[in-house]
Amino acid sequence: MPPKKQVEEKKVLLGRPGNNLKSGIVGLANVGKSTFFQAITRCPLGNPANYPFATIEPEEARVIVPSPRFDKLCDIYKPASKVPAHITVYDIAGLTKGASQGEGLGNAFLSNIRAVDAIFQVVRCFDDAEIIHIEGDVNPVRDLQIILDELRIKDIEFAKKHLESVEKVVKRGGQSLEVKNKKDEAAFVDRLIKYLEEGKRIANGTWTTKEVEIINSMFLLTAKPCIYLVNLSERDYIRKKNKHLLSIKQWVDANSPGDLIIPFSVCLEERLSHMETDEEREEELKKLGVQSALPKIITTMRSALHLCSYFTCGADEVREWTIREGTKAPQAAGVIHNDLMNTFILAQVTKYQDLVELGDETAVKANGKLMQKGKEYVVEDGDIIYFRSGAGKN
Repeated sequence: MPPKKQVEEKKVLLGRPGNNLKSGIVGLANVGKSTFFQAITRCPLGNPANYPFATIEPEEARVIVPSPRFDKLCDIYKPASKVPAHITVYDIAGLTKGASQGEGLGNAFLSNIRAVDAIFQVVRCFDDAEIIHIEGDVNPVRDLQIILDELRIKDIEFAKKHLESVEKVVKRGGQSLEVKNKKDEAAFVDRLIKYLEEGKRIANGTWTTKEVEIINSMFLLTAKPCIYLVNLSERDYIRKKNKHLLSIKQWVDANSPGDLIIPFSVCLEERLSHMETDEEREEELKKLGVQSALPKIITTMRSALHLCSYFTCGADEVREWTIREGTKAPQAAGVIHNDLMNTFILAQVTKYQDLVELGDETAVKANGKLMQKGKEYVVEDGDIIYFRSGAGKN
């Protein structure tokens, strides 16, 4: 008999499924979160106040994703309309020690973090006598530990409540598949609680597909990808030196291994955001001999969320669409319109590099580079796609 065909297990990613995922800006009070939000969104909220909890409700904005590929396609097609990709960013009120027990904005703060899919954690490394620090002095490692502890404590609480609900099913007894599965789940959640009590973040663990599905059902705070944004003075950012950088790296390596640290200067980014033209900003950066950190911050967060792009192109419009890695062609079409997904026939796919090298669609077809893909095709980052459907929508 021929060997059985191996069915490859579908990889399940930590976090909510979806293509419109959200990032939250998190940190202690007065570390530069709201000013960073203003700079990254070019959407001023007014002057951020110099006291804790100046941001009460999370503010939301869409941030355009820097994309050289999108710019190149616009050059090729010269469309009437250009629609770049974006990510959604929330500015969340400052955390304080004891938030997990209701201190400061407490539960409201933590529920706002629970509603986002990834975290920009702003860490203060600048001294400024005019900007008070809620803990009294600048100590980024202490601040990092405070936030980790508060999120962990809340996750332990969430996990224990989840365990209680699972154990109710187990206590009913019996030999049903549901009871067996719940026994396995209870054992795993108990192990998860111990993992959190050891001071670890869920996002940095290694989990099986089944375990990831359980974690995703719990919406844990430490299961979210985190990028650490080290807020330096403009002077330190330009000279690429700060006395706290080594200790921050050592803390992240020990407590959040694999997560990225990006130094930046809110002061510099805010100043650049007030300039009227891109030319002025570029000239200032050239004079200082540095680059803005914002493009790297945006694209790194998008990558951390496992998001990628495909393009639709024509004389009328060039648009960059956002999808989750591993998305199949019908679901990618559904990002444009549900009817395209429900009545999907095929996807005509051109690789970005083929179009750029050959120059236009006619040359792509002539060289046999236009591919016809069906329902099982997993869309790749950078694909240029024309969908055909049975609903008269193309």
